[in-house]
Amino acid sequence: MFTPVRSRVRMAALALSAVAALAFGATTATTGATAAPAPAKKQGPTSVAYVEVNNNNMRNVGKYTLANGGGNVFDVAVIFAANINYDTGTKTAQLHFNENVQRVLDNAATEIRPLQQKGIKVVLSVLGNHQGAGFANFPSQQAASGFAKQLSDTVTKYGLDGIDFDDEYAEYGNNGTGQPNASSFVHLVTALRANMPGKIISLYNIGPAASRLSYGGVDVSSKFDYAWNPYYGTWQVPGIALPKSKLSPAAVEIGGTSQSTAADLARRTVKEGYGVYLTYNLDGTDRSADVSAFTKELYGSDAVYTP
Repeated sequence: MFTPVRSRVRMAALALSAVAALAFGATTATTGATAAPAPAKKQGPTSVAYVEVNNNNMRNVGKYTLANGGGNVFDVAVIFAANINYDTGTKTAQLHFNENVQRVLDNAATEIRPLQQKGIKVVLSVLGNHQGAGFANFPSQQAASGFAKQLSDTVTKYGLDGIDFDDEYAEYGNNGTGQPNASSFVHLVTALRANMPGKIISLYNIGPAASRLSYGGVDVSSKFDYAWNPYYGTWQVPGIALPKSKLSPAAVEIGGTSQSTAADLARRTVKEGYGVYLTYNLDGTDRSADVSAFTKELYGSDAVYTP
């Protein structure tokens, strides 16, 4: 049985709180971070780890290396998740951080920089929050550009490596908001890419936004660095015009997807020439057996966990 998207329990917790190709160049934060040393080399797909920061620590991503060569298992760490909220007074979408996301950002020196210093990119995921605001229903290009600026300003302020879009739980229409339209996400992604040309923009391939990538002769598919399958334990090629090197048809929940399935999906990733492997819900326990199930297929090596 696969795990569809995020669990409702985890999403409820977010709502109650009120809630291959990596990015270009070294991360330079406004907090004074220096360029990261080159990580140990590895050959194979880019591995991505989503971390539920309501429950788990971002530093867990940096605790896994390959037994052969010592390279990082994970190349991209995703902070899950900030929210797109709706201000009923100003009738505008607002980027919101619950207390756990805010804690990670405020403590970037200990939560984010250690990963970046290892060569791991750190991306902020943004998710709907049941308030009617979403990526697909901005009423104007100006409104979309305004939210794009909130996103890029956050990347700059906290020294992040990019933004991940996850169009779930918006509940379009709540609070008098509009239904998804054809132009909204195109305007948003276009503006965000213009604001941060050297950063990661990734797509969790689900929701109305994911099926509205073209408008007025503009297709924003090429503006994404990555796109991935949102259904854990399954194989599904994202429907976006990107090369295989930027796509993850495989998606696994660490500890929730069986090791045999994780291995099968990793083997298929390599066999069919895809460049990304998506994982979700890395926690603070020793998951080296679960992680080794796919690293042996992706990189020919077991994973080593260092507390």
